[in-house]
Order: sequence, then structure tokens, then C-alpha cells
Amino acid sequence: MPSVSTSPAGSLKTLLLRLRMDVSPLRESRDFRLLLGSSLITMFGSVLTMVAVPYQMKQLTGSYVAVGLVSLAEFVPMVVCGLWGGAIADALDRRKIVIASEAGMCLTSILLMANAVLLPARFQIPMLYVVAALAAGLASVRGPSEQAIINRVLKLDQMGAAFAIQGLARNAGMIVGPAIGGVIVVTFGPATSYGIDIVSFLLSLVLLVRVRPVSLTADAAPASLSSLVEGVRYAIRRPDLMGTYLVDIAAMIFAFSNALFPFLADDLHATKALGLLYAAGGIGSVIASATSGWTSHIHRHGRAVIIAATVWGAGVAIASLMPNIWLVAVFLALAGGADMISGVFRGIIWNQSIHSWGYRPGRAVTT
Repeated sequence: MPSVSTSPAGSLKTLLLRLRMDVSPLRESRDFRLLLGSSLITMFGSVLTMVAVPYQMKQLTGSYVAVGLVSLAEFVPMVVCGLWGGAIADALDRRKIVIASEAGMCLTSILLMANAVLLPARFQIPMLYVVAALAAGLASVRGPSEQAIINRVLKLDQMGAAFAIQGLARNAGMIVGPAIGGVIVVTFGPATSYGIDIVSFLLSLVLLVRVRPVSLTADAAPASLSSLVEGVRYAIRRPDLMGTYLVDIAAMIFAFSNALFPFLADDLHATKALGLLYAAGGIGSVIASATSGWTSHIHRHGRAVIIAATVWGAGVAIASLMPNIWLVAVFLALAGGADMISGVFRGIIWNQSIHSWGYRPGRAVTT
């Protein structure tokens, strides 16, 4: 039996190996690299719009409620289209769904830019709600199909590493995008932010069309209301899935503070640092992703989700009490790191559950 080093140097090396990110999905899958690159480019542009929409609403109305309602307008289509997106991802060509959704999101950014440039202020307000809701719905349709492709091009034991890599890429965009986006929207206005977002979607589409089509499974059922209902019934039967859904929704509803950032930056006399508030969570998430190797050694995933979601909520609550923007950013970063870890474990639970139970829409699920 080989000896195990107990020296401080050996212990440090072991710790670093545990923390090191597993990048095997990037090495082994061309399609994963293309999808990841597309997502990163899309994320960069989308977070510019994410900063610009509430900022524009604040400029138009000066109302906390009006800005907060943007998030509410996005929430309903995000949930409904997310469910429908999961159903059609199992029944239709996923690559075509991703490409069509990306093109649709590009169109919403064109509409936002036209709205900001061409319409009078009284018409801009309702258009912001409608187009923001449409963009959220399209993004929710795109997500399940993109993830379904990734699930097919990677091995099951690579999924945890893939979630961490996706999180790192996504949150890198959440650092760079808002940091730049806050400066752009304050200096040049929302229309410029929307214009850059349009360019990002076009670049992303160039990568997406190079992804190889993924064949449907032999027992794939047509997308229908019944398949959607069956998917919901399946989730309800699984307490592990429902628990992660409820924890995630609770965290989104009760601890998502992005809508208040434009006002918070003003209150802290740091308007030019608006992007820092949006970027802080991404900074924490990137740190958590880069040191995520330890997550593969945790086996009680449900408990890990609950602990991480609790830390996320506590971080946001403490941030709201801080007297300056730098302390606010520190606790938002803590919250973002916890949310990233929660997302890694939620993804593992979802994929292990689906693979172990052999669920397919359109086929009865036995318990």
C-alpha cells in the first residue's frame, strides 16, 4: 500500500488538488467549448441590458415600485417558459431551439434600442415591461435545450465539473459586464448598452451554428400540454427535486435585490459605481467556482443546497445594512459565492435524479 504524505507540504498539495477546478469537459468536448463560448458572449451583452433596463426605468419614473415591477414582469414568463422549454427540449431539435431563442433575444435588444431612441417617454415605460418579459421568456426557453445538449455531449461524471465551469464563465461575465455596463449606461445612455448587446448576440450566433446537431432519444414524445403536466407531476413526486426548486425560488423572491441597485448607488453617493453592485455577486461566484473542487467530496447535496441558500440570503440582508458601497459589495460577493455553490449542488441533484429514475417526458414514471 503506498504511503500517504503527512508533511505540511504534502497536506498543502492535497488541499490544492482538492480545490483545483476539473477542466476535462473543456478538453474533451468541442461542442461544450462552443456552447460555453456562446454563453459567455451572450452573458456579457445581456448583463449590459440587465443594468440598462432598471436604470432607464429609474430615469423615466424615479419610482422604486416601477423598477421592482420589471423583475416581476420577468418572473412569470421565466417560470412558465422554463417549464415549456424543458418539455420541448425533449421533443424537438435542441440546437434549433437554442439558435431560434438566441435570434429572438437579439430581436428584443433591437426593440429596446428602438424604444430608447425613437419613442416618447410615456410609451417607453410599458414597452420596457413587455420587452423585458419577452426576453426573459426566450432566455428560459433557451436554457433547458442548451443544457440538454451539454448533457448529451458530456459524460455523467463530468457534469459537476461542467456546472462549475459554466458558473465560472457566467459569473466572469457578471463581473466584466456590469463593471463596464454601469459606466456605459451612466455615461452614454441605455441605447448604447442595447446596441452592444445586439452585437454580442450576433457573435454568439456565429458559434451556435457550428454546434453539431444532437439526435433525439428513441422514446422522445411530442411537446404538448400533457407532457408539460407530466413533467410537473414527476417533479412533485420527487421531494429531492421539489426541495431544490423551492429553495431556489425562495432565494430569488426574498433575497434578489438587483432592482434596487440604481437607487442604492445614489443613496451611497456612488452613482458611477453602479456596476460594482451588479458585479459583486459575480466576483464571489467566480471565487467559489475556481475553488469548487471540494464539492465533488460532498455527498449530502440537499443539505449543502440549504446551507448555501441560507448564506446567500444572510449575505444580501447584511449588505443592506452596510454604510458604504465597498462593504455592501463584500457581502454581495459572499452571497454570490453561496449562490454559485447552491447552483452546483442543485445541478448535481437534478441530473442524478433524472438519470437514476430514467425519466422521459411522455412515458409513465413508476415510483
